[in-house]
Amino acid sequence: MKRIAVIIGVGSGLSASLARLLSREGYSLVLAARNTDKFAHLTKETGATAVSLDGSDPASMRQLFEGLDVAPEVVVYNPSARVRGPLAELDPEQVRTAVEVTAFGAFLAGQAAAKRMLASDPKNGVCGTILFTGASAGVKGFAHSAPFAMGKFAQRGLAESMARELHPKGIHVAWINIDGGIRNPDRPERVDATDNPDSMLDPDAIARAYLTLIQQDRTAWSNELTLRPWVERF
Repeated sequence: MKRIAVIIGVGSGLSASLARLLSREGYSLVLAARNTDKFAHLTKETGATAVSLDGSDPASMRQLFEGLDVAPEVVVYNPSARVRGPLAELDPEQVRTAVEVTAFGAFLAGQAAAKRMLASDPKNGVCGTILFTGASAGVKGFAHSAPFAMGKFAQRGLAESMARELHPKGIHVAWINIDGGIRNPDRPERVDATDNPDSMLDPDAIARAYLTLIQQDRTAWSNELTLRPWVERF
């Protein structure tokens, strides 16, 4: 039977690594983002279906999930938006947009995914896995980064609430705290003052951690995971 994995918010880093890994694991991919042209090469490489999506629009999200041939087994929500600056100087509309992308979009994806999964035939009692890409901003708010903290704190709360409700119904939900910078083609490895290698997270390594969550036995499900490079302080 066709096994579908949906990745929302596809770019050149983590989501690309995850798409390649899940493709190798035998999943049929649906890759969604506002601009599908930017990952056309990835779509061709993995044989994926590309969907143009505004993640903060309810109708757009509903159309994405209703258009799937079968219920997805895996859904990953990856988008987030940052607006930086002193609190007193932030533009309210920019903040609204940032929170809508990071938090409200996560709700829309989680709701739409859960509807399809709950209506499906569970396999060994499991209907599917929903994963949210978080950040350390969902655990601690930083100065000049209030909108990002608002979005990620809300996203973390959403994931915990969903896990408590949906785990007993066979849907595995987890929030992953990415506590550090992710290496990607547009953001190469940095070298810090002590010349430590591997100071940024390897997207392929993160993808393998996501796969571990997807493959967890339901007798020992995680609802939260923190990943950080070995040099990161916490």
